[in-house]
Amino acid sequence: MLKDICNGLVTFIDDRFHIKEYIKKEVLDHPVPPRLNFMYCFGGITFFLFVILVVTGMLLAAYYVPSTEAAYASVEYLQYEVAFGSVIRGAHHWSANLMILMITLHMIRVIITGSYKKPMEFHWFSGVFLFVFVMGFGFTGYLLPWNQTAYWASKVGINMSSAIPIVGELSSNLLRGGETLGAMTLTRFYAVHVIYLPVLTIVMLLLHFLMIRKTGVMEPL
Repeated sequence: MLKDICNGLVTFIDDRFHIKEYIKKEVLDHPVPPRLNFMYCFGGITFFLFVILVVTGMLLAAYYVPSTEAAYASVEYLQYEVAFGSVIRGAHHWSANLMILMITLHMIRVIITGSYKKPMEFHWFSGVFLFVFVMGFGFTGYLLPWNQTAYWASKVGINMSSAIPIVGELSSNLLRGGETLGAMTLTRFYAVHVIYLPVLTIVMLLLHFLMIRKTGVMEPL
């Protein structure tokens, strides 16, 4: 019954938008450049991990309370009381760590194969922005459990930003949301982690993919 409903819905949509034809023509039947190897999989793996992070992040957000009084308790409740909560949090945690590794390997591959050269300079620029966003995800997400490790690690990171010439003090105050690390910092990190960075990342990913579709993939040197 459910299968018939899903098939009928897919057919209904495809009759109007011809999605299957587009996927077959533009994706499945698209020629693969010769001499590609496993090193060219790092970017796709990074994107796959980002999708996992989005899905698990949405599930975590249903239970997380972004306040200094309840943040730690909400994480503990999710971890030990919610069905499959530890699995969801674990998937989010390890996907985040693996995404940092994969995007680093991806950028190393780009440098080795010269994929940053003409006509692919803007691919590199968008990739650098995506790398910065991924680092931002890691930094802002680390504080959210609001435990001792998260607090002091974030405090060190914010203090390091104050060493930046000219804008150091301003940047550290913006990150803290004031003079001390507290409720405003947690709220600010949460907003950046679940709203600003995801939106910026999705926009930059779309641009990145469109440019790759336009110019193709650089073959190994």
